[in-house]
Amino acid sequence: MRATLRWAHADLRAHRGEALFFVLATAGIVASLLLAAALFGYAANPWQRVFTQSEGAHIWLHTRAGADTGALTGLDGVRGMSGPHRTVRTTTEARGVPAELELRAAGTERPAVARPQLVTGRWLNGQDARESGDTAGGVVLERSLAEELWAEPGTLLAVPGTDGGHRTLRVVGVAETAEPGYRPGERPGVAWAPPAVLDRAAADRTGQAVGLRLADPADTDYLVQRAVTLLGADQVIQVTDWRQARGEGGGSDRTLGLLFAVFGLGALLAAGPAASGAIGVRIRGQLRDIAVLKAVGFTPGQVVRIFLVQHLGFALLGAALGTGLIAVLGGLLPGRIGDATAVWRELPGSTGMLAAVPAATVAFIAAATSLTAWGAGRVPPVPAGRAALPAGRPMTGLARRALGLRLPPALVLGWRGAFPCRARTVLGVARLALPLLMITVALSAWTTVERFRSSPAELGLPAALTAHPPHAAAAGRTADDAQARSLLAGHPDVLTVHPGAEVAALIPGQTGTITLRGLGGDYPFTVVDGRLPHGPDEAVAGQGLLDLLQVRVGDWVRMTVEGRPQILHIVGRSLEPDKNGRVLSTALATLRETDPRLDPGFYQLVLRPGADPDAVRADLAAAADGRLDIRAVPNPADGLSAASAVLTGMVAVLALIGLTELLTAIAAGVRDRRRDLLALKAIGLTPRQIGAVMVTATGFTALAAAVAGTALGIPAGHWLIDAQGRSSGIGAGIAQTPAPPLLAAVVVLAVAGAVAVSAVPATRAARRRLADSLSETL
Repeated sequence: MRATLRWAHADLRAHRGEALFFVLATAGIVASLLLAAALFGYAANPWQRVFTQSEGAHIWLHTRAGADTGALTGLDGVRGMSGPHRTVRTTTEARGVPAELELRAAGTERPAVARPQLVTGRWLNGQDARESGDTAGGVVLERSLAEELWAEPGTLLAVPGTDGGHRTLRVVGVAETAEPGYRPGERPGVAWAPPAVLDRAAADRTGQAVGLRLADPADTDYLVQRAVTLLGADQVIQVTDWRQARGEGGGSDRTLGLLFAVFGLGALLAAGPAASGAIGVRIRGQLRDIAVLKAVGFTPGQVVRIFLVQHLGFALLGAALGTGLIAVLGGLLPGRIGDATAVWRELPGSTGMLAAVPAATVAFIAAATSLTAWGAGRVPPVPAGRAALPAGRPMTGLARRALGLRLPPALVLGWRGAFPCRARTVLGVARLALPLLMITVALSAWTTVERFRSSPAELGLPAALTAHPPHAAAAGRTADDAQARSLLAGHPDVLTVHPGAEVAALIPGQTGTITLRGLGGDYPFTVVDGRLPHGPDEAVAGQGLLDLLQVRVGDWVRMTVEGRPQILHIVGRSLEPDKNGRVLSTALATLRETDPRLDPGFYQLVLRPGADPDAVRADLAAAADGRLDIRAVPNPADGLSAASAVLTGMVAVLALIGLTELLTAIAAGVRDRRRDLLALKAIGLTPRQIGAVMVTATGFTALAAAVAGTALGIPAGHWLIDAQGRSSGIGAGIAQTPAPPLLAAVVVLAVAGAVAVSAVPATRAARRRLADSLSETL
């Protein structure tokens, strides 16, 4: 064992650079896969994320108004309590959509336990308790209720008042909690409001809501029983627990997680052949050393273990480094990545994942290198002499003509040396092309994200701003359709104004709802399949809607809008980033055929090229003077601000893998050309020319790999990006090809890097004093 370790240590000292690059590449692979797991856990389990962030309550008790809940804090196993919160059960309506509502009294500070997490807008303040004109106060809606009502900050809700009329509440924020969400006909949605607002609302039922956070979730059933016994069964109206809420949890955006996973797995696939190739080249270059080891008593198994354990040590060191970085510094990363990592470490199963991902990575590398290491055990103790003349193919006519044209010998002989035989050439080029292929895919993803930011019109977002008229504004503060269009079109930077309206439509079978959108003024849809809608009853659909209804372009669909049937002909598929693509868009006049009283609910503003959306928004808001609510159109790329850092890091990891493979190729080239050096010297080449031959051969190999990698990476990137577009509902057709100068820069940098890295070993090999002896034929 001691001799094995000494030999491995000596070999490590001779190949420090390769070892360092391999360790760093493995660390990057493990780190990227762990971040992918964190983002998937963060995105795929939204309930657990919200529960952890909000210090959620494991038990919610809904009681009668007079129940004494103060004694609940004294129960053994109760770590904290939210409330009691006074509640009022009533109804509300927004944009013609009714819903059951539970108004819950709340102050200006969110509770410490079961703390609502703001999604948009703000929390309640002192102004929200006061009546102002027709507005009876402000409320914060729970997210599922806001989605049902199509409500957002600024939306006005109508609720019955104590005087028999209706009161108007303004939505000031949207928040999410770990409680069970709104279910029409089954469970009311929650809205937090100041106590004064509850006093003004007519109540179908009043009561209290109390949330209990437990020290041990396993005690849920026991503590529910204790709480009901303590309060009295006649005082408890409803009990819900965390298991019910968790069971209703759903998925959300996983784009960043997919980026990490795809490139992490791609880097892992590239690292396996790189490690295997490195061992193979090292074995071929150390045949005499292996023969000596066997001659002094090493068994084939011991020889295999030398190479396998050495590279497993590199993999273990890299895996430990990557795991340690994520465990210690992952929560400090900026943006959503850091938030996801910090929360993920507290989720169930994260500890097992921290061990499973590096273990799987090391196991994959071990599997990729074991077969090559096994070849070392088959080396005979007395090596056979190689042929006196190297096996090779005769010089082609093209090469002879190139020499006749007095091209530099380094160019001709380098080309011949770069491609000695078909099998080895294809294998070497393929191993080096794989990381370059993944780099091209990464650049395609980066280009697509940047195109979303710079040219959103090409990806389904032609309008930069939207204008929403108030739904129930004070007298004299409402702009009618003609006034709104005139005001908006009067700005010099507004190119076109497209009025629009959205209604909820029941799909066939009435098992769900979709968004039916009407737009006027020849709206510039981004149609990728079919054509634009021109005639009556024609529409374009997003990919999410086509998948939901299981229809395709050319089909007719029937839906129900406010009790009236609506039949439309889908003539095209458009890129639709909103509402997971579950949108059917038609002309506004088509919607007015079934509802002549339908007024525009918003206006899409297409700006002139080069206009500043923020400046235009400020000008229009000042000119509207509260009669219109001007907002920026959300861009999906805004949620991918961390994608650039992800892609940059993965390109660096892939570059390290490529550099490791390049060093392997250089070492193989130097070893295979030892006997050629004497022949090159014999025909009159100087050491500098001989070194140039070897550098040129490496450059040609890198050029072939770069061209192959970029050529295959473009369609691979398109396929991966469009597959993600289809799964997210936006649809295929969003993938963008990197600019030709960028692809050319990848090829040039790959070739220049290969030439630079090979210069030193080639020069050293060319200046060696070689003897045509038995040692050079082994």
